[in-house]
Amino acid sequence: MKKLFMLLIMLPILLGSSAMAQHRFSGEDGYRLWLKYDLIQDQSLRQQYRQQLQSFFIASDSATVDIIKHELTLASNGLLGQTVKFTDSVPKASVVFFKSDNPQLAKYDIKQDLTQLGQEGYLLVTVAKQILLIANSEQGLLYATFDLLRQIQTGTSLTQLNKKQVPKVQLRMLNHWDDLDRHTERGYAGQSIFDWHKLPDYQEQRYYDYARANASIGINGIVPNNVNANALILTPAYLHKVKALADIFRPYGIKVYLSVKFSSPHLIGGLENSDPVKPEVQQWWQDKAAEIYQLIPDFGGFLVKANSEGQPGPGDFGRTHAQGANMLARALKPFGGNVLWRAFVYAHDTKAERSLQAYNEFVPLDGKFDNNVSVQVKNGPIDFQPREPFSPLFGAMPHSSLAMEFQITQEYLGFSTHLAYLGTLYKEALDADTHSKGAGSTVAKVVDGSLSDSPLTAMAGVANIGMDRNWTGHIFGQANWYVFGRLAWDHDLSAADIADEWINMTLTHNKNAIAQIKDMMMSSREDVVNYMTPLGLHHLMDTGHHYGPGPWVDNLGRADWNPTYYHRADKQGLGIDRTAAGTNAISQYAPFWQEKLADPATTPTELLLWFHHLSWDYTMPSGKNLWYELVHHYNMGVAGVEKMQQQWQSVKNQIDPNQFNQVEMALGIQLKEAKWWRDACLAYFQTFSQRPIPEGFPKPAHDVDYYQSLQFPYAPGQG
Repeated sequence: MKKLFMLLIMLPILLGSSAMAQHRFSGEDGYRLWLKYDLIQDQSLRQQYRQQLQSFFIASDSATVDIIKHELTLASNGLLGQTVKFTDSVPKASVVFFKSDNPQLAKYDIKQDLTQLGQEGYLLVTVAKQILLIANSEQGLLYATFDLLRQIQTGTSLTQLNKKQVPKVQLRMLNHWDDLDRHTERGYAGQSIFDWHKLPDYQEQRYYDYARANASIGINGIVPNNVNANALILTPAYLHKVKALADIFRPYGIKVYLSVKFSSPHLIGGLENSDPVKPEVQQWWQDKAAEIYQLIPDFGGFLVKANSEGQPGPGDFGRTHAQGANMLARALKPFGGNVLWRAFVYAHDTKAERSLQAYNEFVPLDGKFDNNVSVQVKNGPIDFQPREPFSPLFGAMPHSSLAMEFQITQEYLGFSTHLAYLGTLYKEALDADTHSKGAGSTVAKVVDGSLSDSPLTAMAGVANIGMDRNWTGHIFGQANWYVFGRLAWDHDLSAADIADEWINMTLTHNKNAIAQIKDMMMSSREDVVNYMTPLGLHHLMDTGHHYGPGPWVDNLGRADWNPTYYHRADKQGLGIDRTAAGTNAISQYAPFWQEKLADPATTPTELLLWFHHLSWDYTMPSGKNLWYELVHHYNMGVAGVEKMQQQWQSVKNQIDPNQFNQVEMALGIQLKEAKWWRDACLAYFQTFSQRPIPEGFPKPAHDVDYYQSLQFPYAPGQG
C-alpha cells in the first residue's frame, strides 16, 4: 500500500512537470491585430506624447464620437499610461476635433479648402502646439483619430503634423466568401465570424472588434456572404440578421452589401423565372430593394456573380451582363445603392481560351452600364494566381467603372501556413501601366476613375478572416488585411512603408528586428512564386482545394480546369502560346504591350511562359537554357523560405513568445511544402524535358508517381 500511495503522489507531480515543460506560450495570441496599445517603452518619447496629448476637445455627440472617445481612452491608458481627459473648452485642449462647420475653427489660420475633403477625408495638423483633427463628418474624424494613433504607435513626431488625407477610392470593401452555415470558401482561419443562426439577438463582441479594425484602415463596406450566394439571404428572417450587423457597423462608417443570387425571384419569389427584361422580375427586385432599405436605410447594394462556374445570370435568358446589372442598379438607384457586378466569367459553351473570356464578354458592353454599376475585375485574367499580368479589361473599358478585386485570402499561395506578404502583389498590379492612353495609364488610375471620370470607384478584397484567435490563421496574414485597406485608401503608398507600419504596430519596435522582418515580407511573395509557379507558369495547383502541386491533372470535366491546359508541357518545351500564332491573348492589350509581348526576347522574364511556349533549350537572359532556369527558380524559392526561417530566428528575443512560436511553426510547414512543390513539379516536368537536374541542385526526393499518389480529401477551403 505504501508503494501504491507513493506512485499516486508522484503521478500528478510528473504530469504537472510535463505540462509545465510544454507550456511555451504567453497570452499575446494576435487577437489585438495592429491595434496593440502597449506602454511605450522609450520614456522620453512617452513623456513627449503625454505632454502633447494632455486633453481632448470634441464638440460633437454621436455613436461615432463615442467610439472616438473610447479609442482615445484605450490608447491613452495603454500607450501613455495616463488617464485621458476630455474638456469642454477649446483653449484648454491640446488635441481638438473640429467638424468643418464649427464656428470656432475660424480662429485658426487653416489655408486648406475643406470642401475637398469630401465626407471621409480629414486634416491632421499642428497649429501653435495644438493638434487639430478636422473633417466634414464624424466618419472623417474617426479616420483621423486612427491616423493620429498610428503616428504614436510608430513613434512619429507630432510637433509639425501637416497631413491632408482623402481616399482615392470611394468603396473600399471586404468580400467574405462565407456561407450561411459558417463554412468559409477559401477560408483558412476557421469558421465564418458571422453566426447567422444566433443573429440578430446574439451580437458577439468580435463583430465590434472586427468593425473597429476595419475602420482603422479605412474599409467602409462589407459583404458578409459568399458570391456563390444562397437566395435565403434575401428572405425576411435573414434580412433582420443583416440589419443587426448593419446597426453594429454603422457608427464605424461601414455599410453592409449583400451577394445575391440572380435567380432569387424564381427561387424565393415564386416567379416563373428571373429574366431581367420581364416587368414582374424588375418589380420583384424593386420591391425587395424597398424592403431592404426600410430595414437598413444606408444599405450599400448588391454584389453579383452571374453566369460563371454554374451560377445563374442574365445569359440564361439570352440577355447581357449590362441588362442584368442595370436591372438591379435601377432597383437600388432611388435609395442610393450600387451594384458590383463581377467580371469573373467563363462559359461552358465557348472554345475561347480561358484568359480571353472576360474581355470578350465585357468589352462590347463598355458604356452600357448604369452609373451606379461597377464591373468588379480580378487583378489578373485568370484567377488570383501567385503572379499574373494585369487583366486587359483595365485598359479596354474607358466608359465604365471598373472595380479592382484582389484576393487577401491565400487560395493559391499556400493557404494560411505560408508567409506571403501580398502588398508587393497589389502594388505590382496597381502600378502596371496599361498604356491605354499612353504611358502612365496605370491600373490604379483606371480604378480610381482618373482615366475615365467614373462617378463610382471601388476596390474589393476577398477576406482572409475567420474564427481563429489571431483572425487570419497566420500572424502575417494580418498584414495582408492591413495592406489591402491602406492601399484601397491610397494606392500611392509603398508596400515597404506599409509593412514598416504594420510591424511596428503588431510585432516589435526594435529597429534591427523591423529591418529583418520587413526584408522577409518584401521577398516572401516572390519566394512563393518561385517554388510554385516561376517564369510565368500558372494554375499548377491540385484539384478542388487548390492545395499543393498538381501539374499532371488532366481529367477534369472541362479543359480549362486542368493544369495541363495552362502549362502545355511536351517534349519540345513548356508554356502556353498566347501570341498571334497561338490564342492571341496579347491582342487584348494596348499596341505597346502587343509589340512587347509578341517576342520572347522583349517579354518580361517573370511572365515568359504565360505568353510563350518555349523550347527546353531556349536561351534565357542569364545565358542558361530554360530547363536550367526553371530548376534554378524552384530552388531559389526554397532557399528564400530557408532564409526567412533564419531571419525569424534572429529576432526571437524581440517578439512575443506566442507570436514567435506561431510563425516559427508555420515557417516549418512552409519549408516542407516549398520542397514538395519544387520536387513534385520538377519530377513531372522532367518527364517531358528528358534532361538531368543540373549540377549543384538537389534531385527530387521521389518520383512523379509518388507525388501523384498523394491525396488530401479534407484540405480546407473547398467550395
